[in-house]
Amino acid sequence: MPSARKSSLRWSNWNLLLLVPLLMLVTPWFNTDEPRLFGLPFFYWFQFAWVPVGVVCVGLVYIKTKDEPVVTGKPDKLGVDDLDEGAK
Repeated sequence: MPSARKSSLRWSNWNLLLLVPLLMLVTPWFNTDEPRLFGLPFFYWFQFAWVPVGVVCVGLVYIKTKDEPVVTGKPDKLGVDDLDEGAK
C-alpha cells in the first residue's frame, strides 16, 4: 500500500507543472508598456514568451506520466463487449 501512495504522489507532482502556464492569465502582474521588445509593448511579448513555456510544461508532463496507469490497484470492470459501440 505505501508504494501505491508514493506512485500516485509522484504522478500528481508532475501534474502540478500544468499550473505554470496558467500564470499568464494573471494579467495585472505584467500590464505595462515598458520595456519594449522590437517595438512590442511588454504586455504582448511577455504573453508570447509564455507560449513555449506552456508547450514545454505540457510536453514534459506527458512524457513523464504517459506510462503511469490512470487507476492503480483496481481491476478493469469493463469488458470488450461493454466497450463495443454496437453492444446496445
